[in-house]
Amino acid sequence: MTETTENPEVQPTGSVVRDDDGRWIVLRRTFAAPVADVWASLTEPAALEPWIGTWDGDPTTGSVRFVMTAEGATEGDECRVLRCDPPRRLVVETAVGETSWHLEIDLADDGGGTTALVFRQALGPDEDAGSIGPGWEYYLDRLAAARAGRDPAAVEWDSYYPALAAHYGATGATGATD
Repeated sequence: MTETTENPEVQPTGSVVRDDDGRWIVLRRTFAAPVADVWASLTEPAALEPWIGTWDGDPTTGSVRFVMTAEGATEGDECRVLRCDPPRRLVVETAVGETSWHLEIDLADDGGGTTALVFRQALGPDEDAGSIGPGWEYYLDRLAAARAGRDPAAVEWDSYYPALAAHYGATGATGATD
């Protein structure tokens, strides 16, 4: 079943899945661009800044400081790079308040210069998918806007939360798989 929101342009594209490693929020996007170009949007500080934030430091040390400028943050949190296989796979853990989030991004060439992006976030036993899933929908739509040359600030948070909370909360509570 597809959930609908007040804004017909904002629909859930992800779900909560269970596998041997636990519960995950999983979202997918497709970009009409080569994998290396999409990779740059996810890893280069200047390309990240318009849609989510920026980082500084030396990633070869395994850790950088990530600042969520899209939320008005001015101070960063540690972001540990667990795996980086350019331009295909990035796995990081980042501090969010008192918790740590495990995030995975995989890119694949769908052919003809089209790139498929799969984003996954591991969910802890007490984490509410209904409050997390809408946020990643929002940020991935900001990424799509930035890549399309549109203003990511025009993507309005109020269109995502609480409108998509029930979708993610329902799939997160049941442990549904896709």
